[in-house]
Amino acid sequence: MAARTQANRSASGGADDSRWAAGAPQVRMAFACYRDTVSALQQDPVEGAPVGGVPADVDDQATEAELRARLKVVTKERNRLRAQLAQDEPLRPFQIELLKLQHHLEMEGIPMMVLFEGRDASGKGGTIRRMTRFMNEKRYRVVALGKPTDTQKSQWYFQRYVPHFPAGGEVVLFDRSWYNRALVEPVLGFCTKREHRDFLKGVVGFEKDLVRQGTVLVKLYFSVDKEVQQARFERRKTDPLRQWKLSEVDMQAQEYWDDFTTMKYRMLERTSTDQSPWTIVRSNSKPKARLNAMKVILNAINYADRDKSLDFKPDPKIVISGADELARMDEERDRLGRAPG
Repeated sequence: MAARTQANRSASGGADDSRWAAGAPQVRMAFACYRDTVSALQQDPVEGAPVGGVPADVDDQATEAELRARLKVVTKERNRLRAQLAQDEPLRPFQIELLKLQHHLEMEGIPMMVLFEGRDASGKGGTIRRMTRFMNEKRYRVVALGKPTDTQKSQWYFQRYVPHFPAGGEVVLFDRSWYNRALVEPVLGFCTKREHRDFLKGVVGFEKDLVRQGTVLVKLYFSVDKEVQQARFERRKTDPLRQWKLSEVDMQAQEYWDDFTTMKYRMLERTSTDQSPWTIVRSNSKPKARLNAMKVILNAINYADRDKSLDFKPDPKIVISGADELARMDEERDRLGRAPG
């Protein structure tokens, strides 16, 4: 690196030396600000934050072009991270409440499960990360199961989920759950029509038993518009920090949008019950979806020392019941000839 940059300087008649003298302090200051931001994020991590520490200091042998390129990248990243911190600030008091909820569940020996369902890129994973950021990691687990093995395919459908169920005092958050069989599998041909029908018949009784035996069950469906989903997919394609999220299933989500809508309707119609209702979270705005999802979860159980100064009522424009979502979809189908997502 040093030999190459020295040759560059010699070829340019040493002109870079004077520009380096003028530009280096600016770049060093930008890196210092960036390190301060990242240091804060290491204590309070956010989605997309750098992994494995902060960048090295400015290379004394860098050319002016290299300095300016690095300055541009660092400044953009610093501003993004600062904006993310500011965006998440309203969540802080409710993250404190989640700790109180955890403590209550532990003291009372109550198991709790939260199911996060919805279309791809609807904001499920980001909400889970914000929820668990300060939670006691000894008392919660996030479960995101991959494809079933051949052995699991031969078993009772719910069997591979049961080992992950919470003990008393634990919270388990499912980033997609057994409702894969109601949504993704029938659309993409991963189950038969009969398996789909059998699931819709059996899941209500399965969940009724869970609730009857003392499990607090919260079912959240994150609802995103088709245009917003497409925009998020495009960002995943171009953002190196998000490309890992883009899967083969994602690429089919837009193509099969109407099919997924049909399965969503059937799921809500058949599996939203008094014992285990669905709650719809409008997630076109990720910050609003995250805040309101936290409120729904906190309202699922009465716990001690609730902060009475906080507004725990979800925004009715963001959070609606499964029954109201069905009514909306029926109305839109009558008006447009097809149901929206």
